[in-house]
Amino acid sequence: MELERAEKRYRLATGDYARLAGFRHAIRAFLRFSEAAAAAAGLSAQHYQAMLVLRGWPDGARVTIADLAQQLMIKHNSAVGLVDRLVDESLVVREASSADRRKVELRLTSRGRQVLAKLAAMHRAELERIGPAMRRFFGEVARLGVVDAVPSGRRAAGARASRLQASLESPPGSAEPSRRTRRGGSSTARRR
Repeated sequence: MELERAEKRYRLATGDYARLAGFRHAIRAFLRFSEAAAAAAGLSAQHYQAMLVLRGWPDGARVTIADLAQQLMIKHNSAVGLVDRLVDESLVVREASSADRRKVELRLTSRGRQVLAKLAAMHRAELERIGPAMRRFFGEVARLGVVDAVPSGRRAAGARASRLQASLESPPGSAEPSRRTRRGGSSTARRR
């Protein structure tokens, strides 16, 4: 009885659960594919993701370790260790910033670009394969107005989901600035 009330309150039906389970499965299957592809190239999935951030950053702009940590949603010290491993594999180089010698900027080596290009092509092909199912899922979510069915205390989660969908459609590095920057505070204090 309690469960029934919760489902009515949130307007959930079996189909909603099935769609969410299907979406979770599709995401997990893609992540598993990504992990296997990276491992076949002798890398971890996180190595691939870091290299993707570096290559996907806007041309002419440099990536700092703080930028990388923010993009990968990891702590700064974890990003330092990740970069250390990429440098050891000759996939990435550290360079002193010309604007601020206290900062270290990162860039892919030619070997790093070659390895990344091969992996990115494999990932693009996999996304082309699963893309139609993902588009159907997001189209159905939009058509059903799922965000409107969420009680007001949960609207923020729906807004985050909408931003996630938008970020999936835009290139890395073109996302809107962090909250710290939008509020007028400097985001450069932590970039080293």
